[in-house]
Amino acid sequence: MSYEALRHFADSHALAAMAVLYLALVGWAFRPGARSANRHAATMIFDEENSDG
Repeated sequence: MSYEALRHFADSHALAAMAVLYLALVGWAFRPGARSANRHAATMIFDEENSDG
């Protein structure tokens, strides 16, 4: 594969794949069922029962 072909692939297909992956990960974080899991992860460091000290 030549440099020009790799450059064209990276500029078009790879960029589109990264954009789709980014949108999927952002959508996963903001899905309706994720609120309790996100809240638990955000407050986990403040739980007294999980601390070692």
